[in-house]
Amino acid sequence: MTERTTYEQVGDVALITMDDGKANVFGPPMIAAVNAQLDRAADDAKAVALSGRPGLFSGGFDLNVFRDSGPAEARAMGLAGARLMMRLYGWPQPLVVAASGHAIALGALCVLTGDHRLAADGEFRLGLNEVAIGRTLPPFAWLLARERLSKRALTQAALTAKMYDPEGARDAGFVDEVAPADELRDVALERAAQLAEYDAATFSAMKQGLRGDGIDAVLAGLEGN
Repeated sequence: MTERTTYEQVGDVALITMDDGKANVFGPPMIAAVNAQLDRAADDAKAVALSGRPGLFSGGFDLNVFRDSGPAEARAMGLAGARLMMRLYGWPQPLVVAASGHAIALGALCVLTGDHRLAADGEFRLGLNEVAIGRTLPPFAWLLARERLSKRALTQAALTAKMYDPEGARDAGFVDEVAPADELRDVALERAAQLAEYDAATFSAMKQGLRGDGIDAVLAGLEGN
């Protein structure tokens, strides 16, 4: 189940790296793999850093499932992806998300779940291309976009499918910091270790207070699907 991800414990930080050898799409196997590694981190770590392989974070949902599988399979993947994003967004431990390269559609939304968000400097694109490919944003995506993106960038990012380079993504609110690509891993671990020094119960309670109502509303909307 975890062959699409690797897990490395560095001090108090669990470093989870996604790498399926292709576009790191969030299909059923990748969703299951990330969930399994989070289960492990909950027991072994005090903070989590989530990244992709150099040059690529994630290309989003597995569109082949939407196109080629039956409605039940497509719906199941959509629901599992939504639940994973809400799990990350509400993760009780500090979560650093490091966009190691391109982060498109659900990949960009995944970046938005982080408590501290990094992008590797380089010729990479980050953004929500759903409108450009004829798809609308589901409720969990609107929650993340509205809560994390700059208000002045929201229309361009969500409605006009604007894609950003790393510095543009920082200005728009997709990420908090841009780091040299060859230093991204170390910076992500350092930021996660710094956050891990906070009292765990206080950090979790504050995150729940900030995000819990929105997450609960999204999950309640998924229950009938």
